[in-house]
Amino acid sequence: MNKANKSNHMDTSAIRAAAKHVEDGAVTAGYQANRKNVLELLNGALATELVCVLRYKRHYYTATGLQNGPIKAEFLQHAVDEQGHADQLAERIVQLNGSPDFNPLSLSERSHAEYDDSRDIPSMIRANLVAERVAIESYRQMIESIGDNDPTTRQMLIGIMAVEEQHADDMRDLLA
Repeated sequence: MNKANKSNHMDTSAIRAAAKHVEDGAVTAGYQANRKNVLELLNGALATELVCVLRYKRHYYTATGLQNGPIKAEFLQHAVDEQGHADQLAERIVQLNGSPDFNPLSLSERSHAEYDDSRDIPSMIRANLVAERVAIESYRQMIESIGDNDPTTRQMLIGIMAVEEQHADDMRDLLA
């Protein structure tokens, strides 16, 4: 085998040998991100998503008025979406050999977004729009921080951020 071919050749025996460290699960020797930092970012995002689920659920249950049915439905759908994001984040934390932090005692202090107990629809919508904008910027900064060192986490965060952007558009439309 000439030198040109050798540089493009993968070292299959080294890959197979490294793969035998099964206690590391999905984290292989080639993982380049700072796992501790990534886990911290993901747990912050998990707290944020859980607070958003609670905020949207509260708004869904406390919004009143027959004319507000479509707004209530939007709140409920967003709560479901945010729970899905929380599930994705918790799953990724476990894949990275971390522990998802669901501790309710510190949830609001770890969350990037705030909980809201507004009583009128316009205030609820505004609070949700602000929280979505917080989430978008948080995910943007996480994606930037991770860079190309953890492509799986990066792709997951990009997907979640796209949904948060749609949520922000939905809330902005409801304000009009």
